[in-house]
Amino acid sequence: MAVIGLARTGVAVTRWLAERGVAVYASDAADTPGVREAARAVQGPHVSVQCGAHDLDRIRRAAAVIVSPGVPPSAPALAAARAAGLEVLAELDLAARALAPAKLIVVTGTNGKSTTTALIGHLLAAAGRSVVVGGNIGRPLIECAGDAPEWAVVEASSFQLHDAPHLIPVIGVLTNLAPDHQDRYASVEEYYADKRLLFRNASQNSWWVLNADDAAVGALAQGAAGRRRTWSLQTVADAWWDRSSGALTLGPAALVPRERLPLLGDHNVANALAAALAAAAAGMAPPAIGDALVSFRGLPHRLETIREVRNIVWINDSKATNMASTGVAVRSMTRPYVLILGGRHKGDPYTPLAPLLEGRCRAIVAYGEAAPLVERDLGAVCRMHTVGPFEQAVREADRLARPGDAVLLSPACASFDQFANYEERGAAFRRLVEAL
Repeated sequence: MAVIGLARTGVAVTRWLAERGVAVYASDAADTPGVREAARAVQGPHVSVQCGAHDLDRIRRAAAVIVSPGVPPSAPALAAARAAGLEVLAELDLAARALAPAKLIVVTGTNGKSTTTALIGHLLAAAGRSVVVGGNIGRPLIECAGDAPEWAVVEASSFQLHDAPHLIPVIGVLTNLAPDHQDRYASVEEYYADKRLLFRNASQNSWWVLNADDAAVGALAQGAAGRRRTWSLQTVADAWWDRSSGALTLGPAALVPRERLPLLGDHNVANALAAALAAAAAGMAPPAIGDALVSFRGLPHRLETIREVRNIVWINDSKATNMASTGVAVRSMTRPYVLILGGRHKGDPYTPLAPLLEGRCRAIVAYGEAAPLVERDLGAVCRMHTVGPFEQAVREADRLARPGDAVLLSPACASFDQFANYEERGAAFRRLVEAL
Protein backbone atom coordinates (compact mmCIF):
# COMPACT_ATOMS: atom_id res chain seq x y z
CA MET A 1 0.00 0.00 0.00
CA ALA A 2 1.08 3.59 -0.57
CA VAL A 3 0.18 6.38 1.84
CA ILE A 4 0.43 9.91 0.43
CA GLY A 5 0.84 12.65 3.02
CA LEU A 6 2.34 12.41 6.50
CA ALA A 7 0.10 14.67 8.52
CA ARG A 8 -1.98 13.27 11.39
CA THR A 9 -4.17 11.11 9.15
CA GLY A 10 -1.26 9.69 7.14
CA VAL A 11 0.60 8.73 10.31
CA ALA A 12 -2.47 7.01 11.78
CA VAL A 13 -3.27 4.96 8.68
CA THR A 14 0.38 3.98 8.14
CA ARG A 15 0.59 2.66 11.69
CA TRP A 16 -2.72 0.81 11.35
CA LEU A 17 -1.67 -0.91 8.15
CA ALA A 18 1.80 -1.81 9.45
CA GLU A 19 0.36 -3.28 12.64
CA ARG A 20 -1.56 -5.69 10.43
CA GLY A 21 1.52 -6.75 8.54
CA VAL A 22 0.81 -4.72 5.39
CA ALA A 23 3.89 -3.39 3.60
CA VAL A 24 3.56 0.41 3.35
CA TYR A 25 5.40 3.03 1.34
CA ALA A 26 4.59 6.40 3.00
CA SER A 27 5.72 9.69 1.50
CA ASP A 28 5.23 13.43 1.71
CA ALA A 29 6.25 16.10 -0.79
CA ALA A 30 7.34 18.40 2.05
CA ASP A 31 10.55 18.04 4.03
CA THR A 32 9.80 20.17 7.07
CA PRO A 33 10.71 19.39 10.69
CA GLY A 34 7.11 18.31 11.29
CA VAL A 35 7.13 15.91 8.35
CA ARG A 36 10.49 14.46 9.40
CA GLU A 37 9.16 13.95 12.91
CA ALA A 38 6.12 12.15 11.47
CA ALA A 39 8.41 9.97 9.35
CA ARG A 40 10.37 8.94 12.42
CA ALA A 41 7.11 8.15 14.23
CA VAL A 42 6.02 5.59 11.61
CA GLN A 43 9.37 3.95 10.86
CA GLY A 44 9.51 0.28 11.67
CA PRO A 45 8.82 -3.17 10.25
CA HIS A 46 6.78 -3.14 7.03
CA VAL A 47 7.21 0.65 6.53
CA SER A 48 9.37 2.57 4.07
CA VAL A 49 9.24 6.37 4.41
CA GLN A 50 10.29 9.21 2.11
CA CYS A 51 10.24 12.96 2.81
CA GLY A 52 10.55 15.75 0.26
CA ALA A 53 9.40 13.72 -2.76
CA HIS A 54 7.24 10.82 -3.95
CA ASP A 55 8.68 7.80 -5.75
CA LEU A 56 6.15 7.52 -8.56
CA ASP A 57 7.39 4.07 -9.63
CA ARG A 58 6.77 2.69 -6.13
CA ILE A 59 3.35 4.29 -6.04
CA ARG A 60 2.42 2.75 -9.40
CA ARG A 61 3.34 -0.70 -8.04
CA ALA A 62 1.21 -0.34 -4.90
CA ALA A 63 -1.96 -2.35 -4.37
CA ALA A 64 -3.88 0.88 -3.61
CA VAL A 65 -3.23 4.44 -2.41
CA ILE A 66 -4.48 6.04 0.79
CA VAL A 67 -4.45 9.84 0.51
CA SER A 68 -4.40 12.40 3.32
CA PRO A 69 -7.07 15.14 3.14
CA GLY A 70 -4.51 17.91 2.61
CA VAL A 71 -3.13 16.42 -0.62
CA PRO A 72 -4.82 18.06 -3.64
CA PRO A 73 -6.34 15.77 -6.28
CA SER A 74 -3.97 17.26 -8.88
CA ALA A 75 -0.83 16.13 -7.02
CA PRO A 76 1.55 14.20 -9.33
CA ALA A 77 1.58 11.23 -6.95
CA LEU A 78 -2.20 10.83 -7.27
CA ALA A 79 -2.14 11.42 -11.01
CA ALA A 80 0.42 8.61 -11.32
CA ALA A 81 -1.73 6.31 -9.19
CA ARG A 82 -4.86 6.94 -11.22
CA ALA A 83 -2.99 6.57 -14.51
CA ALA A 84 -1.85 3.15 -13.28
CA GLY A 85 -5.46 2.18 -12.56
CA LEU A 86 -5.02 2.14 -8.78
CA GLU A 87 -7.84 2.81 -6.35
CA VAL A 88 -7.23 6.09 -4.47
CA LEU A 89 -9.01 6.14 -1.13
CA ALA A 90 -9.36 8.49 1.82
CA GLU A 91 -8.43 7.12 5.22
CA LEU A 92 -12.09 7.67 6.06
CA ASP A 93 -13.13 5.05 3.51
CA LEU A 94 -10.73 2.44 4.85
CA ALA A 95 -11.66 3.22 8.47
CA ALA A 96 -15.40 3.01 7.89
CA ARG A 97 -15.04 -0.51 6.53
CA ALA A 98 -12.68 -1.47 9.36
CA LEU A 99 -15.31 -0.29 11.87
CA ALA A 100 -18.05 -2.55 10.46
CA PRO A 101 -20.63 -3.44 11.70
CA ALA A 102 -20.70 -0.06 13.47
CA LYS A 103 -23.44 2.23 12.12
CA LEU A 104 -22.14 5.48 10.66
CA ILE A 105 -23.48 8.97 11.28
CA VAL A 106 -21.63 11.21 8.80
CA VAL A 107 -21.68 14.99 9.23
CA THR A 108 -20.57 17.38 6.51
CA GLY A 109 -21.22 20.97 5.38
CA THR A 110 -19.24 24.18 5.22
CA ASN A 111 -19.57 25.24 8.86
CA GLY A 112 -20.78 23.70 12.09
CA LYS A 113 -19.50 20.21 11.26
CA SER A 114 -17.25 19.77 14.29
CA THR A 115 -19.69 21.06 16.90
CA THR A 116 -22.57 19.06 15.41
CA THR A 117 -20.42 15.92 15.30
CA ALA A 118 -19.33 16.38 18.91
CA LEU A 119 -22.90 17.08 19.99
CA ILE A 120 -24.22 13.89 18.39
CA GLY A 121 -21.47 11.86 20.03
CA HIS A 122 -22.26 13.49 23.38
CA LEU A 123 -26.00 12.79 23.05
CA LEU A 124 -25.50 9.13 22.18
CA ALA A 125 -22.93 8.63 24.95
CA ALA A 126 -25.29 10.26 27.46
CA ALA A 127 -27.94 7.71 26.42
CA GLY A 128 -25.52 4.89 27.17
CA ARG A 129 -24.81 4.02 23.55
CA SER A 130 -21.42 2.62 22.55
CA VAL A 131 -20.07 5.42 20.33
CA VAL A 132 -16.81 6.78 18.91
CA VAL A 133 -16.25 10.20 17.35
CA GLY A 134 -13.61 10.81 14.69
CA GLY A 135 -12.72 11.98 11.22
CA ASN A 136 -12.06 15.60 10.37
CA ILE A 137 -12.90 16.60 13.95
CA GLY A 138 -9.35 15.77 15.01
CA ARG A 139 -9.03 12.05 15.73
CA PRO A 140 -8.44 10.00 12.57
CA LEU A 141 -11.28 7.52 12.30
CA ILE A 142 -8.87 4.63 11.75
CA GLU A 143 -7.71 5.04 15.38
CA CYS A 144 -11.25 4.10 16.47
CA ALA A 145 -11.31 0.84 14.51
CA GLY A 146 -10.33 -1.34 17.45
CA ASP A 147 -13.09 -0.04 19.74
CA ALA A 148 -15.98 -2.12 18.26
CA PRO A 149 -18.64 0.57 18.84
CA GLU A 150 -22.32 0.41 17.98
CA TRP A 151 -22.17 3.89 16.43
CA ALA A 152 -19.41 5.95 14.80
CA VAL A 153 -20.04 9.68 14.44
CA VAL A 154 -17.82 11.02 11.65
CA GLU A 155 -17.02 14.55 10.55
CA ALA A 156 -16.25 14.41 6.83
CA SER A 157 -14.67 17.22 4.84
CA SER A 158 -15.24 17.62 1.11
CA PHE A 159 -11.68 16.37 0.56
CA GLN A 160 -12.41 13.15 2.44
CA LEU A 161 -15.74 12.59 0.69
CA HIS A 162 -13.99 12.94 -2.68
CA ASP A 163 -12.15 9.65 -2.13
CA ALA A 164 -14.61 7.65 -0.03
CA PRO A 165 -16.65 5.64 -2.55
CA HIS A 166 -17.53 2.90 -0.04
CA LEU A 167 -18.82 5.22 2.71
CA ILE A 168 -22.42 4.30 3.62
CA PRO A 169 -23.99 6.54 6.28
CA VAL A 170 -26.96 5.20 8.17
CA ILE A 171 -27.61 8.84 9.06
CA GLY A 172 -26.15 11.73 7.07
CA VAL A 173 -26.16 15.35 8.22
CA LEU A 174 -25.62 18.36 5.93
CA THR A 175 -25.23 21.49 8.08
CA ASN A 176 -25.05 24.28 5.46
CA LEU A 177 -23.27 25.32 2.27
CA ALA A 178 -21.21 28.40 1.42
CA PRO A 179 -18.18 29.06 -0.80
CA ASP A 180 -14.98 27.68 0.71
CA HIS A 181 -11.63 26.19 -0.28
CA GLN A 182 -11.43 28.31 -3.41
CA ASP A 183 -7.66 27.88 -3.14
CA ARG A 184 -8.23 24.20 -4.01
CA TYR A 185 -11.40 24.03 -6.11
CA ALA A 186 -11.78 25.64 -9.52
CA SER A 187 -15.35 26.72 -8.71
CA VAL A 188 -17.99 26.69 -5.99
CA GLU A 189 -19.88 24.10 -8.04
CA GLU A 190 -16.89 21.75 -7.91
CA TYR A 191 -16.72 22.14 -4.12
CA TYR A 192 -20.47 21.46 -3.76
CA ALA A 193 -20.13 18.41 -6.01
CA ASP A 194 -17.76 16.83 -3.49
CA LYS A 195 -20.22 17.62 -0.68
CA ARG A 196 -22.96 15.90 -2.67
CA LEU A 197 -20.95 12.68 -2.48
CA LEU A 198 -22.42 12.32 1.02
CA PHE A 199 -25.48 10.90 -0.82
CA ARG A 200 -23.52 8.69 -3.23
CA ASN A 201 -24.63 5.41 -1.59
CA ALA A 202 -28.11 6.54 -0.52
CA SER A 203 -30.78 3.88 -0.13
CA GLN A 204 -34.32 3.64 1.18
CA ASN A 205 -32.83 2.84 4.59
CA SER A 206 -30.85 6.10 4.76
CA TRP A 207 -31.76 9.01 7.05
CA TRP A 208 -30.85 12.54 5.92
CA VAL A 209 -30.81 15.42 8.39
CA LEU A 210 -30.93 18.68 6.45
CA ASN A 211 -30.92 22.44 7.02
CA ALA A 212 -34.30 23.76 5.87
CA ASP A 213 -33.03 27.36 5.99
CA ASP A 214 -30.38 26.75 3.33
CA ALA A 215 -31.77 26.36 -0.19
CA ALA A 216 -28.44 25.03 -1.46
CA VAL A 217 -28.66 22.13 1.01
CA GLY A 218 -32.08 21.13 -0.30
CA ALA A 219 -30.89 21.37 -3.87
CA LEU A 220 -27.84 19.23 -3.18
CA ALA A 221 -29.93 16.50 -1.55
CA GLN A 222 -32.47 16.51 -4.37
CA GLY A 223 -33.18 12.98 -5.63
CA ALA A 224 -31.29 11.14 -2.88
CA ALA A 225 -33.12 8.03 -1.70
CA GLY A 226 -34.09 7.73 1.95
CA ARG A 227 -36.01 9.51 4.70
CA ARG A 228 -35.50 13.22 5.36
CA ARG A 229 -35.72 15.29 8.52
CA THR A 230 -35.17 19.05 8.55
CA TRP A 231 -34.39 21.72 11.12
CA SER A 232 -34.99 25.46 11.01
CA LEU A 233 -34.35 28.64 12.96
CA GLN A 234 -37.01 30.47 10.94
CA THR A 235 -40.10 28.29 10.68
CA VAL A 236 -41.73 25.09 11.91
CA ALA A 237 -39.79 21.98 10.84
CA ASP A 238 -39.06 18.52 12.25
CA ALA A 239 -36.82 20.33 14.72
CA TRP A 240 -37.05 24.10 15.16
CA TRP A 241 -36.51 27.05 17.46
CA ASP A 242 -39.89 28.13 18.80
CA ARG A 243 -39.06 31.75 19.54
CA SER A 244 -42.47 32.40 21.06
CA SER A 245 -41.72 29.95 23.88
CA GLY A 246 -37.92 30.23 23.63
CA ALA A 247 -37.55 26.47 23.38
CA LEU A 248 -35.67 24.18 21.01
CA THR A 249 -38.40 21.84 19.78
CA LEU A 250 -38.38 18.34 18.29
CA GLY A 251 -41.73 17.46 16.73
CA PRO A 252 -44.33 18.31 19.38
CA ALA A 253 -41.81 18.06 22.24
CA ALA A 254 -39.97 21.02 23.76
CA LEU A 255 -36.37 19.85 24.26
CA VAL A 256 -34.71 22.65 26.21
CA PRO A 257 -35.10 26.43 26.72
CA ARG A 258 -32.59 28.39 24.63
CA GLU A 259 -31.08 29.99 27.74
CA ARG A 260 -30.11 26.54 29.06
CA LEU A 261 -28.12 25.64 25.93
CA PRO A 262 -24.53 26.46 26.99
CA LEU A 263 -23.32 27.68 23.57
CA LEU A 264 -22.94 31.15 22.06
CA GLY A 265 -24.73 32.21 18.89
CA ASP A 266 -27.79 31.28 16.86
CA HIS A 267 -25.63 29.03 14.70
CA ASN A 268 -25.16 26.77 17.71
CA VAL A 269 -28.93 26.52 18.09
CA ALA A 270 -28.90 25.17 14.53
CA ASN A 271 -26.11 22.74 15.41
CA ALA A 272 -28.07 21.52 18.45
CA LEU A 273 -31.24 21.00 16.39
CA ALA A 274 -29.31 19.03 13.76
CA ALA A 275 -27.72 16.88 16.47
CA ALA A 276 -31.11 16.30 18.12
CA LEU A 277 -32.59 15.06 14.85
CA ALA A 278 -29.65 12.71 14.27
CA ALA A 279 -29.92 11.35 17.81
CA ALA A 280 -33.67 10.85 17.39
CA ALA A 281 -33.05 8.96 14.13
CA ALA A 282 -30.64 6.76 16.14
CA GLY A 283 -33.44 5.96 18.59
CA MET A 284 -33.05 8.51 21.41
CA ALA A 285 -36.19 9.86 23.10
CA PRO A 286 -36.72 13.66 23.21
CA PRO A 287 -36.49 14.00 27.04
CA ALA A 288 -33.08 12.30 27.05
CA ILE A 289 -31.92 14.50 24.16
CA GLY A 290 -32.94 17.66 26.03
CA ASP A 291 -31.16 16.59 29.22
CA ALA A 292 -27.97 15.80 27.33
CA LEU A 293 -27.96 19.11 25.42
CA VAL A 294 -27.77 21.00 28.69
CA SER A 295 -24.62 19.15 29.76
CA PHE A 296 -22.67 19.70 26.51
CA ARG A 297 -19.67 22.00 26.56
CA GLY A 298 -18.33 23.63 23.42
CA LEU A 299 -15.23 22.52 21.53
CA PRO A 300 -11.88 24.30 21.77
CA HIS A 301 -11.22 26.99 19.16
CA ARG A 302 -14.92 27.44 18.30
CA LEU A 303 -16.22 30.63 19.91
CA GLU A 304 -14.45 29.49 23.05
CA THR A 305 -14.32 32.05 25.85
CA ILE A 306 -10.75 32.01 27.19
CA ARG A 307 -10.93 34.49 30.05
CA GLU A 308 -11.93 38.00 31.06
CA VAL A 309 -9.18 40.54 31.74
CA ARG A 310 -9.99 44.10 32.91
CA ASN A 311 -13.63 43.50 31.90
CA ILE A 312 -12.53 42.49 28.38
CA VAL A 313 -13.68 39.04 27.23
CA TRP A 314 -11.22 37.12 25.01
CA ILE A 315 -12.83 34.67 22.56
CA ASN A 316 -10.96 32.01 20.58
CA ASP A 317 -12.61 31.16 17.25
CA SER A 318 -9.45 29.94 15.49
CA LYS A 319 -11.51 27.26 13.73
CA ALA A 320 -13.13 30.04 11.65
CA THR A 321 -10.99 29.57 8.55
CA ASN A 322 -13.49 30.98 6.01
CA MET A 323 -15.73 33.98 5.54
CA ALA A 324 -18.95 32.18 6.45
CA SER A 325 -17.56 31.04 9.81
CA THR A 326 -16.32 34.51 10.69
CA GLY A 327 -19.67 35.97 9.66
CA VAL A 328 -21.38 33.64 12.11
CA ALA A 329 -18.95 34.65 14.87
CA VAL A 330 -19.37 38.41 14.49
CA ARG A 331 -23.17 38.04 14.42
CA SER A 332 -22.97 36.32 17.80
CA MET A 333 -21.18 39.24 19.49
CA THR A 334 -23.32 41.03 22.08
CA ARG A 335 -20.79 43.72 23.02
CA PRO A 336 -18.35 45.96 21.12
CA TYR A 337 -15.32 44.01 19.97
CA VAL A 338 -11.87 44.10 18.43
CA LEU A 339 -11.60 41.55 15.61
CA ILE A 340 -8.38 39.72 14.73
CA LEU A 341 -8.35 38.63 11.08
CA GLY A 342 -5.59 37.09 9.00
CA GLY A 343 -3.35 34.17 8.19
CA ARG A 344 -3.14 32.60 4.75
CA HIS A 345 -5.64 33.93 2.21
CA LYS A 346 -8.07 31.31 0.84
CA GLY A 347 -9.27 33.17 -2.25
CA ASP A 348 -12.48 34.95 -1.20
CA PRO A 349 -12.71 38.74 -0.71
CA TYR A 350 -13.35 40.04 2.81
CA THR A 351 -15.90 42.66 1.71
CA PRO A 352 -18.95 40.52 2.71
CA LEU A 353 -17.98 41.16 6.33
CA ALA A 354 -18.32 44.93 5.91
CA PRO A 355 -22.05 45.32 6.69
CA LEU A 356 -21.71 43.01 9.69
CA LEU A 357 -18.94 45.09 11.27
CA GLU A 358 -20.39 48.57 11.06
CA GLY A 359 -21.44 49.98 14.41
CA ARG A 360 -20.14 47.15 16.65
CA CYS A 361 -16.55 46.45 15.64
CA ARG A 362 -14.23 48.87 17.44
CA ALA A 363 -11.21 47.94 15.33
CA ILE A 364 -9.72 45.23 13.14
CA VAL A 365 -6.23 43.89 13.69
CA ALA A 366 -5.06 42.21 10.48
CA TYR A 367 -2.01 39.97 10.64
CA GLY A 368 0.05 37.62 8.50
CA GLU A 369 0.07 37.03 4.75
CA ALA A 370 -3.53 38.13 4.27
CA ALA A 371 -3.18 41.43 6.16
CA PRO A 372 -2.80 43.67 3.07
CA LEU A 373 -5.89 42.10 1.47
CA VAL A 374 -7.93 42.52 4.67
CA GLU A 375 -6.89 46.17 4.83
CA ARG A 376 -7.79 46.69 1.17
CA ASP A 377 -11.27 45.20 1.59
CA LEU A 378 -12.23 46.48 5.04
CA GLY A 379 -10.06 49.52 5.69
CA ALA A 380 -12.89 51.92 4.85
CA VAL A 381 -15.30 50.22 7.26
CA CYS A 382 -13.38 49.98 10.54
CA ARG A 383 -10.34 51.39 12.22
CA MET A 384 -7.57 49.15 10.85
CA HIS A 385 -4.24 48.06 12.34
CA THR A 386 -1.97 45.86 10.24
CA VAL A 387 0.80 43.76 11.77
CA GLY A 388 2.94 40.79 10.77
CA PRO A 389 3.40 38.20 13.55
CA PHE A 390 0.40 36.69 15.30
CA GLU A 391 1.80 37.56 18.74
CA GLN A 392 1.90 41.22 17.74
CA ALA A 393 -1.75 41.02 16.67
CA VAL A 394 -2.76 39.88 20.16
CA ARG A 395 -0.74 42.68 21.79
CA GLU A 396 -2.32 45.26 19.47
CA ALA A 397 -5.83 43.96 20.18
CA ASP A 398 -5.14 44.24 23.91
CA ARG A 399 -4.07 47.86 23.43
CA LEU A 400 -7.17 48.76 21.42
CA ALA A 401 -9.87 47.04 23.50
CA ARG A 402 -11.78 48.97 26.17
CA PRO A 403 -13.51 47.72 29.33
CA GLY A 404 -16.80 46.14 28.34
CA ASP A 405 -15.42 44.98 24.96
CA ALA A 406 -14.58 41.56 23.59
CA VAL A 407 -11.53 40.56 21.59
CA LEU A 408 -12.54 38.01 18.96
CA LEU A 409 -10.01 35.88 17.12
CA SER A 410 -12.00 34.72 14.09
CA PRO A 411 -9.41 34.80 11.31
CA ALA A 412 -11.42 33.96 8.12
CA CYS A 413 -8.13 32.49 6.83
CA ALA A 414 -6.11 29.32 6.94
CA SER A 415 -3.40 29.16 9.58
CA PHE A 416 -0.57 27.86 7.45
CA ASP A 417 1.49 31.05 7.12
CA GLN A 418 2.56 30.90 10.79
CA PHE A 419 1.06 27.69 12.23
CA ALA A 420 0.67 24.03 11.33
CA ASN A 421 -3.12 24.13 11.79
CA TYR A 422 -5.94 26.07 13.40
CA GLU A 423 -5.48 24.13 16.68
CA GLU A 424 -1.91 25.34 17.00
CA ARG A 425 -3.03 28.90 16.27
CA GLY A 426 -5.79 28.65 18.88
CA ALA A 427 -3.40 27.20 21.46
CA ALA A 428 -0.99 30.08 20.83
CA PHE A 429 -3.86 32.54 21.33
CA ARG A 430 -4.77 30.89 24.62
CA ARG A 431 -1.17 31.07 25.88
CA LEU A 432 -0.85 34.73 24.93
CA VAL A 433 -4.18 35.65 26.53
CA GLU A 434 -3.45 33.74 29.72
CA ALA A 435 -0.16 35.66 30.00
CA LEU A 436 -1.92 39.07 29.95
